Amino acid sequence: MCRWLAYSGSPLTLETILYKPKHSLIDQSLHSELGAETTNGDGFGIGWYTDFSRTPGVYRSIEPAWNDRNLRDLSAHIISPVVFAHIRAAIGSPVQETNCHPFRHGRWLFMHNGFIAEFAKVKRDLVLAIDPSLFPLMEGSADTEVMFHLALTFGLEENPPAAMEATVGLIEEVGRKHGVEHPIQMTVATTNGESIWAFRYSSERNSRSLFFTTAVQTVRELHPELEILALVDDEARLVVSEPLGDLPGVWNEVPESTWGVIQPGDDEIHAFKPKAPSKQTAVPA
Repeated sequence: MCRWLAYSGSPLTLETILYKPKHSLIDQSLHSELGAETTNGDGFGIGWYTDFSRTPGVYRSIEPAWNDRNLRDLSAHIISPVVFAHIRAAIGSPVQETNCHPFRHGRWLFMHNGFIAEFAKVKRDLVLAIDPSLFPLMEGSADTEVMFHLALTFGLEENPPAAMEATVGLIEEVGRKHGVEHPIQMTVATTNGESIWAFRYSSERNSRSLFFTTAVQTVRELHPELEILALVDDEARLVVSEPLGDLPGVWNEVPESTWGVIQPGDDEIHAFKPKAPSKQTAVPA
């Protein structure tokens, strides 16, 4: 499994987001408390947005996050209002840069903790459902990259929740056709640099951990001593696989089988209900 973090709010250095919290994502790369593995050392990736570039920047490496000197140096010099970060524990696909998250397409980033069960059995059917125009853009061999391109096929850029429900619906349909009891386990985040969508779901209804932060106004009342609060506005939010510390009242568990969106104005949370796409767009029987 893996651990990931998504941030939206006032521009911060990557160092502030990745290194400074007590139980930071870098610390979790060695000492995860809620993951399937304690160590997540099979590479990492970060994605960030700036005002001067249409597409997000991405830096990915097969180095363990705790041991990458370039990440440590860059993180002190990159400032961004929207950041994705992912540390990887590979469970099937090779440890290579093209399998590290987040994945990028245009303005979109995508990252995942979990797996498509018995991926070798279902991979062919799933890949054949990807729009032919997207297929040449796939570079790696990870199940997450297939999931991302399925979501793009089903309209991620227009309606992320509907696209993910169709994607997961197809994965479950194909998996069960091949005798896979629980086809998918996932927490997913995707963003266009303006809003962040997060999803928590598994076929067995026992999904990997996912948390979001309490509203900043409330955190200020609970913990006025926190220096980070002076750097962020009221819109700031984090979504994480694992809390970055143990401060009471700061972290809220994302409910099972739900999706939420962090956006300008009021954030939202809704039930996640996968539904396979029509037979015209699904893989051939």
